[in-house]
Amino acid sequence: MRRTFAFLMPLLAAALAAGYGSSQGSGAILGPPNYHGFSANVTNPWFPLRPGSVYRYRGVKDGKPSHDVMTVTHRIRTIEGAKCIAVSDLLYLNGKLGERTTDYYTQDPHGNVWYFGERTAELDANGHVTSTSGSWLTGVHGARPGIFMFDHPRPGLAARQEYLKGEAEDHFEVVGMRYAVTVPYRHFSGAMLTKEWTPLEPGVIDHKYYVRGIGTVLEQTVKGGNERNELVSFTRGS
Repeated sequence: MRRTFAFLMPLLAAALAAGYGSSQGSGAILGPPNYHGFSANVTNPWFPLRPGSVYRYRGVKDGKPSHDVMTVTHRIRTIEGAKCIAVSDLLYLNGKLGERTTDYYTQDPHGNVWYFGERTAELDANGHVTSTSGSWLTGVHGARPGIFMFDHPRPGLAARQEYLKGEAEDHFEVVGMRYAVTVPYRHFSGAMLTKEWTPLEPGVIDHKYYVRGIGTVLEQTVKGGNERNELVSFTRGS
C-alpha cells in the first residue's frame, strides 16, 4: 500500500475526530475513542443513507443467481457513544433468503462515513442460521471502526473499513472519479470507482462503482472470483 503525505492529511483529520490514528488504516490508537459530533444523519453525497431508501440489486454469488435488498431503516443505535444508522441487507440466493445483515454507519463532523459494525447470519435452505462469521461491533473484543467513504474522495486515498482480527479486515482505495457505468437501473457518467480487498482472502479484488446522490450502483469481483451485484431499482426515502 502507498503511504503518501497527500493521503495522510485528510485521513488523519478524520481519524483524530474519532480518537484513532490511521496510516493507511493501521488502527493505531492515539487515545481514548471520542466520537463527539458523530451523527446518524449520513449525508455524504457518495454514500447517502436517507431513512426509508430501498436499493434492489441482482447478480450472481457462489454460482447462484442473487437478489439483494438493502433498506435504510429509521433505527438508530448508539455504539461507543456514536449514533449510528442501521441498514438492513437481505440476500436471496436461488429465490431463498441466504443471508441477513444489519450494518451500522455514522458520519463524523468532517463528512466522512464510518463503519461501526455488522450483525450477519448465513441461512440454510430451511432458514436456519448456519454461521455468523464476519459479525463485529466497535468496542467488542477489540473491534475498531473504519472509514467507509471519504468526505472528498479522490484517486489514491485509501483506508481500512473495519477491523476485528480474523473476522473483518476490509480495505478500500479510490481508483478514479470519471467512469461511465451501465446497470439495469440506468446509465451513469462521472461514477467513482474503488477497489476493495482483505488479507483474509488474499488474491481477491472487488471493484465498486458509486454515483453521487445514490451510492453503490455496481459491485463485481475482478480477480479471484466471479461475483456481481448491479442496481435494478432505487427508491429514495422521504
